[in-house]
Formats: sequence, structure tokens, C-alpha cells
Amino acid sequence: MQRRAFLATLAAAAATPRLSWADAGSPAYLAAARLPDGSYALHGLTVAGESLFGLPMPARGHAATAHPERPLAVAFARRPGTFALVIDCARGIETARLTPPEGRQFNGHGTFSADGAVLYTSEVIAEGSEGRIGLWDSDTWQRIGEMPTHGIGPHDIRRLPMSDDLLVANGGIQTDPTDRTKLNTDTMRPNLARIAPDGTLVAKAELPEGLHQNSTRHLALLPDGRAACAMQWEGDSAETPPLLALWQAGALAACPVPETEALTMQNYAGSIAHSPETGEIALTSPRGGAVQVFAADGSFRASFRRADACGIAAGPGGFVVTDGNGAVLALTGSGLRPLASHTLNWDNHLIALERA
Repeated sequence: MQRRAFLATLAAAAATPRLSWADAGSPAYLAAARLPDGSYALHGLTVAGESLFGLPMPARGHAATAHPERPLAVAFARRPGTFALVIDCARGIETARLTPPEGRQFNGHGTFSADGAVLYTSEVIAEGSEGRIGLWDSDTWQRIGEMPTHGIGPHDIRRLPMSDDLLVANGGIQTDPTDRTKLNTDTMRPNLARIAPDGTLVAKAELPEGLHQNSTRHLALLPDGRAACAMQWEGDSAETPPLLALWQAGALAACPVPETEALTMQNYAGSIAHSPETGEIALTSPRGGAVQVFAADGSFRASFRRADACGIAAGPGGFVVTDGNGAVLALTGSGLRPLASHTLNWDNHLIALERA
């Protein structure tokens, strides 16, 4: 009888459907933060910017990625990182913790395959910063392989829509594995690499020679198959190169801003987002204390000032922005409007729990 009961339990468990995002309630965003006591946490936020849960993190966090079907997300340590947390977003709890293999470091970002079976993680070989994509089984969270990113210092990684091809922002910077000292800014060669699921390089796009010190950092996917890339300038600080580039069909085109706006971002774009409602692209700069908004074709539209603004994601009527002083704000055509305020310091990214 015990054996029958055990088998019946297994059968019932197999027949029970997994939770979907519809069961997760109201988390709309994930954001890492530093708390007043110096510790770190990951928060699930509503559309209005209120915190639904706050999970302790062992160190400073960076970005996260949502599973395409199940209400879970994986949050990554700031690079060079040694942990990634699997979060049950329906219950607001940590369910697993990933550690990179010896000699590898997480680089702050990841994404899932179209069916959600595989988690892809942005990584480097610690010595030399050669890029790797880690492959993890999303049921067992065991590592099942890795493949090259076809570049140095990968950071953001996205799965292209209707595909399992990956788009990787290889920032081009070789760093010291212990203290992040930049070792090759004179000779760096950043790129965006489109990579097939078997690791084959489908296409590689680079900026013109004069912009080879513009590190490709963060990505936003556009509905027409293009991607927008936020960059960080590692060259002469007296220069003011574009910080936005558009990727299409394997080519990368920089998007300049008017001369009067050139100094606004202080040569540093911290995050990027695309708004499905307005079609616009927005870049943030915590160094410049600003958010810049562009049309879908990359033409400049407006700048908005906000001290230490960095996290950004699509929101009602435009975007939602977080800053290092604990504020959550709406950004629409009429400007920035406060939504909520918290006694903490929001970190680099605001991750919309959108499944694509």
C-alpha cells in the first residue's frame, strides 16, 4: 500500500501544472539595492514602485532575467560575480543559488532560451576576460555546458525574438580579475555578436575605428528585430562620442546627439530601455544625473535631469526610472514624476518582468 501511495503521489505531482506568471500576482519589476546598514537586497516592485518583497543578497547585485513561462527570475551579482539567485516571484523567496565554475566569473546578466529550458549566463574567463556563455538546466540548475561569446568582456546578453539566437554585448575591456582594473583600453575592440544556440558566430558588428573605445554594455530589443545598445566611453574624456547605437542585420550604427547635449551624460550610459507604448528608447547616466530619450530611429528627442538616475524599464506611458537616492519615478512626455520613495539606494538596473 505504501508503494501504491507513493506512486499515486508521483502521478499527482506530474499532473499538477506548474505555476505561471498569471499566478505570480503583481510584481512588475526587480531591482537590487543597498540598504542603510550597508547590506544588499533584491526587491520585487509593483507598477507603482511599492516593494512587495525584499530578499537578502550576499553582495552587491546587478541585473536579472525572467523565465518566459514560469514565475521565476534569476538575479546576478555585480561583475565580477560569484553568485546568481533563483527567485520564486510568486512567493518572493530564493529557491536556488548558482556558482560559476572555477576560473569563471558571472558578468551581471543572463537570459533564457525560448522554451525556458536553458539559462544562458554572461561570463568571463577570469584571467584574460575572454567571453563565455554558461548553459544551465532550469529544472535542476546544474551547469550543462558553455560556449564562446566571440569577444572580450561580455556584459549584457539577450535572446532575439522568435529565435534561440543570442545577442551579446562584448564590451571589449580586459579587466584584472580581483579589482576590475581596466588593462587594455587603448587596444579594446568591442562588438555585438549574434550567436546560434550551438555557439556558432552568426554575425559580428563593430563600431568604426574612431569609436573602438566605446564599450558596448547594455541592450534593449526592439519589436522590429533591431536592438539598441548603450555604451560607455573609455577614451579621451574631452571627446563626446555617441552613447547609443542601433543594431540591425549584423551592422551597428552610432546615434549622435546635438552638440548642446553632448556633455550631459558624462560619456557614460548606465542602462537602456525601450517603450512599446511610445516606441522610444531611453538611456540613463548616474554620472551625468540625466536620462536621454530618443525616437525609434535613433534621433534625439529630450534630456531630463535626475541625480544618480540609472535603473530604467518600460512603464505606463513611457518608462519607470530608479535612482541612487531610493526614488521610483515615471518618465513620460511631460517629464519625470515621483511614484514612490524608499530608504535605500537603488542599484544599476530596473528589470521589467516581461516575458518575450
